[in-house]
Amino acid sequence: MDALLIALLGCLIGEIGDKSQLLALALATRFNRNGAVIAGIVVAAIANAAISATAGAYIGPMLGSDARLLFLALSLLFLGLGLFWPVKAPDPLDGWKIGAFLTTALGLFILGFGDGPQFLILGLATRTADPALAAIGGAIGIIAACVPVVLLRDPLLAALPIRAIRLCGGGVLLLAGAITALSALALL
Repeated sequence: MDALLIALLGCLIGEIGDKSQLLALALATRFNRNGAVIAGIVVAAIANAAISATAGAYIGPMLGSDARLLFLALSLLFLGLGLFWPVKAPDPLDGWKIGAFLTTALGLFILGFGDGPQFLILGLATRTADPALAAIGGAIGIIAACVPVVLLRDPLLAALPIRAIRLCGGGVLLLAGAITALSALALL
């Protein structure tokens, strides 16, 4: 159960103010079809989480216990450092003429591939005995970060202290990653 909660919170924090949220906002504004954009967000989040969890389930048995814990620590550190990095607005995919659902699903899938939240799901799935919970938690976290932006659009992003959330979240993830790494290296 801890994999679900850690993935949910980590992915939610990792997506606040990130490129995925900005792309979801741009597509919701462009298409003005909330249902199709939300469905695309859900499909992309589930697909990325499933790929990460499957890879983690495959990699996990090949590693020893300490190596799996160190892999999780690296994913926490990677996500935490990413929150300190300035976010550039992604390409709004104006040239894509395949409709709201497919543009959102494919655009967010490609954008999220190899991103910090996907790496966190991979690290959790590698470490835990139940990668499905890591995938479910991660997908819910990504969806929970992106859907309100579609429904509320600009007022939500203007009302939130995005920079402060990213800095505090990054600090917490760096601390958790450092403690996990020290534990994996038997230094704590």
